[in-house]
Amino acid sequence: MTAHSGIGMTSQRTRDRLAETLVEMGIKSNLVLDVIRNTPRHLFVDEALSSRAYENTALPIGFSQTISQPYIVAKMTEALIKGKDLQKVLEIGTGCGYQTVIMAQFTKQIYTVERISGLLMRAREQFQKLACTNIRSKHADGNIGWLRYAPFDGIIVAAAPIGVPVALLEQLAIAGRLIIPVGKPGDQKLLLITRKEEGFEEEIIDSVSFVPMLSGVDT
Repeated sequence: MTAHSGIGMTSQRTRDRLAETLVEMGIKSNLVLDVIRNTPRHLFVDEALSSRAYENTALPIGFSQTISQPYIVAKMTEALIKGKDLQKVLEIGTGCGYQTVIMAQFTKQIYTVERISGLLMRAREQFQKLACTNIRSKHADGNIGWLRYAPFDGIIVAAAPIGVPVALLEQLAIAGRLIIPVGKPGDQKLLLITRKEEGFEEEIIDSVSFVPMLSGVDT
């Protein structure tokens, strides 16, 4: 990925301050912190909001969607990569592409699915601008995953279904991990689900607030 430094509120000092905040909140992986520090989040939000890009807060990106809080991005990434050599990762909910670009730096290939075509087009522009060559994207319903490239070493989901989609569980490799927020608005838990030889192991990572995971596609 090529470097895109900023000035003022998007400067390296501002990014370093964000990384310090994430450490205080419990993020331990120096690899994740370095990637968060060096990934230009201001490119993924509207220019009018760029001065807030390195605050630890979710921001609107249009289409009634948000760019996730950096802490949540870091927490999900840390949980997915811990002790793993990731070859293939599936992301459900490309959004503005920020989480995609973060994860692309930890896996050989990332496949990302977005149901809102306008968001996906914008995200693809950023992937190109940042020279991210290991991202493959698709306009589709995330509930059905991306069977063609399964099984995946990791699946990361950026919207909350009421229950875990069966297709995503089936597309996990043995020992693969699924990071997914689940539940109704106001009562969502971030789950880490690991596929075992027989069945699945589930762990609650945190309480979270994500947009609902919807079916179908928006053209």
